[in-house]
Amino acid sequence: MSSPKQDEAVVINGVSFQYGNQTVLEDVSLHINKGSFLGLVGPNGSGKSTLVKLLLGLLQPQSGEIRLFGQRISKFHQWEKIGFVSQKANSFNSGFPATVFEVVSMGLYGKIGLFRFLTRRHKQIIREAIAQVGMTDFTHKNIGELSGGQQQRVFIARALVSEPELLILDEPTVGVDVTSVKQFYDLLDKLNKDKGITLVLVTHDIGAMTDHVTDVACLNKTLHFHGNTADFEANQDLSSFYGHDVHLLTHNHSHGGH
Repeated sequence: MSSPKQDEAVVINGVSFQYGNQTVLEDVSLHINKGSFLGLVGPNGSGKSTLVKLLLGLLQPQSGEIRLFGQRISKFHQWEKIGFVSQKANSFNSGFPATVFEVVSMGLYGKIGLFRFLTRRHKQIIREAIAQVGMTDFTHKNIGELSGGQQQRVFIARALVSEPELLILDEPTVGVDVTSVKQFYDLLDKLNKDKGITLVLVTHDIGAMTDHVTDVACLNKTLHFHGNTADFEANQDLSSFYGHDVHLLTHNHSHGGH
């Protein structure tokens, strides 16, 4: 097996996974370069969420291997390098009595421990993360008083507060209105280009996604496609992959004026 390259954030080699006798992932190999913005797409039940759980160390591959920043995942301990934003799960309890500042501070627990006091430096890092997502004016608001799009920004700030090098987002725009979705993608562009954070976005939103991501991976148990966005848009075989007609809008890839 070739040794990991310095520019690779994630290396997935020949990974398979089953729940009982049901195969969810089969011989998946995928390399994600540092600084890239990968859109991970596929129909429901295609194994996307399982792959995310494997990347977060919540599940172990039954065959194959995963490396994060050059290290086998079984030996990897620098989890603060990896941020995760889940669906703003409609499961979020809007009555949860916490301010934006308190929710974002939870992202530091992995670094400083649950019962450690926040130092002045920690508080500064929290404020900077809130500012990065444009939520400074809401710092002391209760999280339950915010719109879905605003809450999602707060969850991104919570992931950013540990200063990750890789940010994984699992269907983050579910239940978020169209205006907030556009602002959300603009924010991801900024984090990717200005901060150099490697992004992996799991999404059904193929149309909006292709305007922003640098690379696309199509998963349906096996990896059907992995390449740059232009090649993905030129690919005529998507309908058979999804099992129904898929129409892609052609986008302007200058990433400037949409």
